[in-house]
Amino acid sequence: MSVNIEQKSYEMPPQEGISIAQFLTVTDIERSARYYEKVFGARILSLGDGNAPGYLQLANIWMILNVGGGPTPDKPTVSLSVPDPNHINSFLNIRVADIQACYQLWKSRGAEFITPPLEKYGEWRCYIRDPDGYLIEVGQSTTLKYG
Repeated sequence: MSVNIEQKSYEMPPQEGISIAQFLTVTDIERSARYYEKVFGARILSLGDGNAPGYLQLANIWMILNVGGGPTPDKPTVSLSVPDPNHINSFLNIRVADIQACYQLWKSRGAEFITPPLEKYGEWRCYIRDPDGYLIEVGQSTTLKYG
C-alpha cells in the first residue's frame, strides 16, 4: 500500500494523496463559518446538514467545523467540546506580510484582539479569540527567514 503525499494540488475531500484540515469544535456551525468568512475571507464550502460538519477553505488550509459531543465507537473515551478560553493547548497560527494592515482590517470586521500587535522575539504578534474562545495567533516576522 502506498500513499502519495507529494501531489501539487490539494482538494477536499482529496481525490489522491492527502489533504490536512484544522478541526474546530464549535457551538454553532453557521455562526463560526460566517465569522471566519467575514473576518478572514474564508470560503464556505458547506454549512453541514444538521449531522454533517461545515467545511471552509482559509488561505492554504481547510477547516472543519462541527458541534461537540460525547464518545463515539471510533473514539470511545473522547468527548469534544469548545475550549476553556484560559487553558489552551493548541491554536491557529496565521503568518502575515503586514500585521498592522491585518490588525486594522480584521478589527473592522469584528475580530476581538486581546492586545494590539506587540514586538517579541524577532516578530510582531497579537492574538484574536473567535466566537467559541479559540485562540488565533497573528504574526509578522521581522528578522527570521524560513526555508
